[in-house]
Amino acid sequence: MRGRVLAITLLTVMGGSPAMAQDVPGIEICTVEKTMERRTSCLQSNVNFLQQTIGKLSLSSQQKLDAANRQIEALKTSLAGLLKTVDDLQAAQKKIAPVLPGSVPAPAKGGAK
Repeated sequence: MRGRVLAITLLTVMGGSPAMAQDVPGIEICTVEKTMERRTSCLQSNVNFLQQTIGKLSLSSQQKLDAANRQIEALKTSLAGLLKTVDDLQAAQKKIAPVLPGSVPAPAKGGAK
């Protein structure tokens, strides 16, 4: 059974049936065309292909930029939250430090000697 499936797959891939030529979009070499109409058509086809490609790349690039900007904004928000947490912890540490056993109180400024 497995051999039959493999044989059928190979026949299909290798061209078991006659295939029609397909026009694959892309840049063509237009200098081989002899008539002006065919050369013009070829050049117009190249222009259309390039315009479509530029449009797709532009859209893709814009989507990537938008995603990156959203991520930057999320990171800024996260950073602001982390900075606030650090400030809160430092303030709490300053309040607790004199109360901790074994801690040496800071010398008073301008006090008695």
